[in-house]
Amino acid sequence: MRVAVFRRAHFNAAHRLHNPNWSDEKNRDVFGLCNSPNYHGHNYELEVKVSGEVDPDTGYLIDLGVLKQLIVEEVELPFDHKNLNLDTEAFRHLNPTAEHICYVIWQKLRARLPERYDLQVRLYETPRNFVEYPA
Repeated sequence: MRVAVFRRAHFNAAHRLHNPNWSDEKNRDVFGLCNSPNYHGHNYELEVKVSGEVDPDTGYLIDLGVLKQLIVEEVELPFDHKNLNLDTEAFRHLNPTAEHICYVIWQKLRARLPERYDLQVRLYETPRNFVEYPA
């Protein structure tokens, strides 16, 4: 029996969208207010989808307590109440767009989950703007 389970999480983080190879003018033109040198923040909402075959012995696809702990360790602890540009290795040299944040989260979780699971990550930057990986 193939099913999908979902876990939601939340974190608050600041960031600045900026390409160091561009002029200040081009950065302002492309990224607008998101290029503020003083950074800006979001209340990110995360939705993690794990799918695969249910274990016939436990009736679980995955223990949701285990999934919760992975999200805490790989997302909430390193990103919550942080400046993504300054406080995290993941974004020291990677522009912390919603697309990149979503992909980094997927990579971090994928590395910790057994291969038998399919993984999809959806990240809401605002209630109306969100990204999903893989698409």
